[in-house]
Amino acid sequence: MAENEWLSKDFYKVLGVSKEATDEEITKAYRKLARKYHPDLNKTKEAEEKFKDISEAYDVLSNKQNRQKYDAIRQFGMGGARFAGGSGASGFDASGFSDIFGSMFGGGAGMGGNGSRIRFQTNGGGNP
Repeated sequence: MAENEWLSKDFYKVLGVSKEATDEEITKAYRKLARKYHPDLNKTKEAEEKFKDISEAYDVLSNKQNRQKYDAIRQFGMGGARFAGGSGASGFDASGFSDIFGSMFGGGAGMGGNGSRIRFQTNGGGNP
């Protein structure tokens, strides 16, 4: 399933577990529901659809990386999810800002060209 569809699905609810559920609790819930709705045991169309949803939820929540991505997408929404993982073409990379400020201010905002702090002195009369 594409990650952009995860926002509309509550996989924890599908499996009947809390967001703090352990891997073991997720697996136990999946197995229980899979036995109940497996197409070989339950021949109804609703059971087939439910089994697909259960399998999809388990595939995401049983994989640590996918679960982290899913939780980030659900927590921050699609706009924030691009920042959560920091990977992929849509990830946000702030390293370019240091290059911009470095060229404008000679080494970074508030820093001298050699990395030392810039200090301002006044002569008391208002003329530096």
